Amino acid sequence: MAGFKGFGGGMNMQQMMKQAQKMQEQMLKAQEELEDTELTGEAGGGIVTVTMNGKKRMLGVSVKPEAVDPDDVEMLEDLILAAYNDAYERAGELEQEKLPMGGMGF
Repeated sequence: MAGFKGFGGGMNMQQMMKQAQKMQEQMLKAQEELEDTELTGEAGGGIVTVTMNGKKRMLGVSVKPEAVDPDDVEMLEDLILAAYNDAYERAGELEQEKLPMGGMGF
């Protein structure tokens, strides 16, 4: 067993630890960027918009007056849902861009 140095020697372990620390720092930075980025989804040609951040937290909803028809509330509900889903999809794409492999950094 002479010459056995564990995980390939102390220097390699230090390099691995530095790489892991660097990846963690990159992950934290990407998480902060997602938190600070605002995305907008829309429906009905912009009649309804939903704003959310890159962490998929809804920040706001905007409904233009022409979208409000008391006799067709269901249409407004559908527009809000479509705008939300559009924003959610954009946030998911941004998340994949910033955090490939679901945040694993690979």
